[in-house]
Amino acid sequence: QVQVVESGGGSVQAGGSLRLSCAASLSPHSNYCMGWFRQAPGKEREGVAIDKDGSTTYADSVKGRFTISKDNAKNTLYLQMNSLKPEDTAMYYCAAGPIFGAYGGSCRFDLGYWGQGTQVTVSS
Repeated sequence: QVQVVESGGGSVQAGGSLRLSCAASLSPHSNYCMGWFRQAPGKEREGVAIDKDGSTTYADSVKGRFTISKDNAKNTLYLQMNSLKPEDTAMYYCAAGPIFGAYGGSCRFDLGYWGQGTQVTVSS
């Protein structure tokens, strides 16, 4: 069973920074995407940043402010969040999703593993 554990959330004032970490017990050479998602109260969960074989994508709302990175030796995923805004307040989740399909495949987070989340609160 793969374990996914997030850390690094907290409270910060607008304009501040936080770095989230995600430790995933994936086997070496596992064919998985890794990503960060968030869900604010009363809103649907949204993808924030995805890493698929080193290729990264970001939600428009965080482009230029958030950076996803990986330390493969440590099996750890990071999310550096700068210039935080109150609308970034949410529970942040890390997920590992297998890559299925042709032509490079698709990330299937719905079939993968999720952490329990870490709260990020940004005050104005």
